[in-house]
Amino acid sequence: MIKQISIYKEQNSSRKNKPEKVSFPLSSFLLPLLVLSLSGCMIGPDYVKPEVDTPAAWRYEVSEAADTINTAWWQQFNDPVLDELVEEALDYNKDVRIAVARVEEFSARVDIVRSGLFPQVGYAGGAERNKSSLDTVAVPAGVSRTNDLYNASLNVGWELDLWGKIRRATEAARADLLASEEAKRTVILSLVSAVASSYISLRTLDRQLEIAKETLATRKDTLHLFELKFKGGVVSNLEVAQVRSEYEQAAVRVPALERQIALLENAISVLLGRNPGSIARGKSLSDLTLPEVPEGLPSDLLERRPDIRLAEQNLVAANAQIGVAKAQYFPTISLTGLFGYASVALSDLFNSTANLWGLGGLALGPIFTGGQLTGQLRASEAVQRQVLISYLQTVQNAFREVDDALVSTQKRREELDAQRRQVDALKEYERLAQINYDEGQVSFIEVLDAQRKLFDAELIYTQGYNDVYSSLVAMYKVMGGGWVLDAEERIKQ
Repeated sequence: MIKQISIYKEQNSSRKNKPEKVSFPLSSFLLPLLVLSLSGCMIGPDYVKPEVDTPAAWRYEVSEAADTINTAWWQQFNDPVLDELVEEALDYNKDVRIAVARVEEFSARVDIVRSGLFPQVGYAGGAERNKSSLDTVAVPAGVSRTNDLYNASLNVGWELDLWGKIRRATEAARADLLASEEAKRTVILSLVSAVASSYISLRTLDRQLEIAKETLATRKDTLHLFELKFKGGVVSNLEVAQVRSEYEQAAVRVPALERQIALLENAISVLLGRNPGSIARGKSLSDLTLPEVPEGLPSDLLERRPDIRLAEQNLVAANAQIGVAKAQYFPTISLTGLFGYASVALSDLFNSTANLWGLGGLALGPIFTGGQLTGQLRASEAVQRQVLISYLQTVQNAFREVDDALVSTQKRREELDAQRRQVDALKEYERLAQINYDEGQVSFIEVLDAQRKLFDAELIYTQGYNDVYSSLVAMYKVMGGGWVLDAEERIKQ
């Protein structure tokens, strides 16, 4: 509707002459102002990536490493059930859904802030009727006291971003959006790691329950045998009590492990977005494939971990807010425009004689604010320093977590080997103790001691398997990885 603004200039020769119409296209002066606004100076510091003290090497190097960090590493365990659980978690986990909605929120916030760079166009329309009071207004005879007024107009308002306040605010909003995306990736990273480690722990408890039930069955047979021997006068009541105590020790473990299994199944169900319930099982703990340790350099770590990228985007946003605070010292310059129609008769509203227009400019700037602007600037600079320190701290913690994971992965493998040798030795101890008891060389207490130690060692050995697998899951978690982007694409589907 607004294509041009017309200015009428009266000729000096005669009032009766028609005014000369001089037309200027609206774009002839709006476009230069737009260019001026967008190309104006930007107050405040530009973001510069902080220097990070990167270690040249890890404290503990692993000789066998594989470049699997960017792949779906949980598939390396070669358990289809685990793969299905991870996919289900990515599809239905509530935390992921919240993170996705949060990204959409911050995307909308960028559009809200960025809209200030452009002219804001609106419309207005109205109709009114009023009746004048004879006690306050002198109305000539024959003139109606009732008046009508109709109007329709378009209005334009535009704040010129000469100092870059809106652009800095947009920069901060865009950084917040990127930070929310990295937060979503952090949720995905933690979710997949939690599902994998919980599933491994579940299979560990399953194996420990099997060991407890097998031991309980064996000790039940032994107790029955000793009760028969006691009735026959072959053994004493003391020996029967000793055998019964070992049986009850194994019996206590069974419900305790069953309780832990049920609680862990409920926890996994929540991770999957389900109501509490049972979880499907795939391969046994010993049949899972042990993945290789992922390789990676410290410099790669900064590009992989979403929490580090999130911390950096927070720093970008805090840095941009300093520019917003500094721009408050400068005047705010706005342009306003109005074009429309007004008439006392609705039928004449859009006649050429009823049109009206106006242009205006406004400059507002601070003179004395009692320290408000200075306080806002100091606060934004202090926030930027806090976020910078937080970013550097996040990087340091990332290096520590990777180094811890490397050490834990290698040393837990060594512990598992030692636990396996201990189990083998205790099996031999139990076998020899049983032989010596059958030959009458030792009492059955020696056999019970061997069985007790073997039972405990088998449970610890099973837990050692869990620790090795869990350390690898932790390794993949702290290293980040490109697989998060693939998982993110799945969530968008």
